[in-house]
Amino acid sequence: MTHDFLTQEEINSLLGKEEEKTVPAPDRLPEQSPAGLVPEEEEPANLEAVLEFPLRVSVCLGEVKKTLQEIRRLSPGVVIELDCSIHEPLDILIGGKLVAQGEVVIIDENFGIKITEIIDPLERIKNLR
Repeated sequence: MTHDFLTQEEINSLLGKEEEKTVPAPDRLPEQSPAGLVPEEEEPANLEAVLEFPLRVSVCLGEVKKTLQEIRRLSPGVVIELDCSIHEPLDILIGGKLVAQGEVVIIDENFGIKITEIIDPLERIKNLR
């Protein structure tokens, strides 16, 4: 039994598609910035839509473990002591993943966070797993 396979050109012709033009591969990859990102002028046009996607940024002041019984006893006015010092940097999370650290600042009557360190991109990728 012989198999007569169609070429891509024949398939495109049957589907009414024009022949696809192939672009030769570049001799080298585009120059990248130290962070491993393609310079802004070389970003794909559809990247603009992704850049407008809203992400939740949160700041973790600290954590503490409590028993269920201790949690049941919580009431307004109770103070929960956290596991960190006031002088320690705070974790900045995006989508629940650590991306940076910073310190609290006061802007008018609101709290803010001043970024003091950005987590290394390779470390961020490891944190995704």
